[in-house]
Amino acid sequence: MQQANTKERIILGIDPGTAVMGYGLVKETGPKIELIALGVVKMEKLDDHMLKLQRIFEKTVALIDNYHPDCLAIEAPFYGKNIQVMLKLGRAQGVAMAAALSRNVEITEYAPRKIKQAITGNGNATKEQVAAMLQTLLKFTETPDFLDATDGLAVAVCHSFQRISTGAKTGGSKKSYSGWDTFVKDNAKRVV
Repeated sequence: MQQANTKERIILGIDPGTAVMGYGLVKETGPKIELIALGVVKMEKLDDHMLKLQRIFEKTVALIDNYHPDCLAIEAPFYGKNIQVMLKLGRAQGVAMAAALSRNVEITEYAPRKIKQAITGNGNATKEQVAAMLQTLLKFTETPDFLDATDGLAVAVCHSFQRISTGAKTGGSKKSYSGWDTFVKDNAKRVV
């Protein structure tokens, strides 16, 4: 039986991608975290980039409508050498964020190294090491078909681990928006 004063929240984690988008959902009850769901949205059969973005938006909205998360934690695009890949990843992330904003879900963004550091203690950990640690932490044995699923789950767990420092600003490693109004207020120069 759960105590009445124990806060619960559901966190949706997304690892954006234009071929495969990974996601994971966890329920946090006090200090306890439990797995709700994890999976992938595959888009390799879609050859039009705009259709992929539409699928990301629709699937993100469907996840939000189905599980009613309190917040979205999303992986920030990493800095790569290929500008086209960066642009496509940025669009994928932006569309997932827009889906969350359309449902007034708070968003927090995390750098890939921060996520790996939070889960394994090593910012250079491999996807396999992250997946293995998540299996230990959340006590699940089935191996997802894609490591993108555990990457999405890792973002949610990383966000859960940050709850200890809520209220404290952590040197620009994350930025949250609770809706379009706060985003526009903080980014007035970007609005045309």
